Amino acid sequence: MEKLLKELQDKEVGKVLPNEPLANHTTMKIGGPADILVEPKSLEKLQETMKVIDAYKMKWTAIGRGSNLLVSDKGIEGVVIKLGNGMDHFELVGNEVHVGGGYSLIKLVTIISKKGLANLEFAAGIPGSVGGAVYMNAGAHGSDMSKVLKKAHILFEDGTMSWLTPEELNFSYRTSILQKERPGICLEAVLEVEEGNREEIVALLQKNKDYRRDTQPFSYPCAGSIFRNPLPDYAGQLIEKAGLKGHMIGGAKVSEMHGNFIVNDNHAKAQDVLDLIAFIKKTVFEKFGVKMETEVEIIGRK
Repeated sequence: MEKLLKELQDKEVGKVLPNEPLANHTTMKIGGPADILVEPKSLEKLQETMKVIDAYKMKWTAIGRGSNLLVSDKGIEGVVIKLGNGMDHFELVGNEVHVGGGYSLIKLVTIISKKGLANLEFAAGIPGSVGGAVYMNAGAHGSDMSKVLKKAHILFEDGTMSWLTPEELNFSYRTSILQKERPGICLEAVLEVEEGNREEIVALLQKNKDYRRDTQPFSYPCAGSIFRNPLPDYAGQLIEKAGLKGHMIGGAKVSEMHGNFIVNDNHAKAQDVLDLIAFIKKTVFEKFGVKMETEVEIIGRK
């Protein structure tokens, strides 16, 4: 590990931090250390990083802005690659947005909407990065990334890279092929926008932002929605009907604002959140016969 660390530092690939607490890099403010955290300063430096990792046969994990993520209290083995500064380029080319995987989705939506360009208003207030949004097919208000993506530049588990179409990404509800069938991360995305009425677009953007602010507890550290909606039911409604709003285990609490959010109320550990997830699953199944599946990604040492 020391040799790997020194080689990454010597190659000046970007920030290289040993034993970095991942609580500093997740929206839930939870997570033990990464053996090494690397934030590459360019796509070229990311490619260099991957060659070094492959040479050492080291495990690696990628994260973006840390939303929709629960990291184990024991941290993550190997190298954690954070797509952040250096992977957050942005360019508008006609009716296409060319954007880095590390770019803030909220920032992107705001900029595009103020230019009088439509299609991304659904994502107003969705935390996280563009790459993460592609990875999980993030969506709201009747739309999602699959409806606006033209192609995505993907880094696969074996270190190879390729551009994939929406069809090849095999999108479905909060899911893409990158999660299980063909693990990978989105480095860049090309999104399709169209000209519209600027005032109407900005008004819809604000409406969606206000709805999220008024119904979801983003003033607390949280990871976003914990469970997928077991359609035709909604996870938050089932949890509320089960009387679980406000229920706490350790420092983790079911939000009193929205049942499908678990907030870090008081220095919660990942284990507190996992125990609360298990309790919610058990209670909802016993009361309603519905099996709940997590939407939040749970990663790290067991």
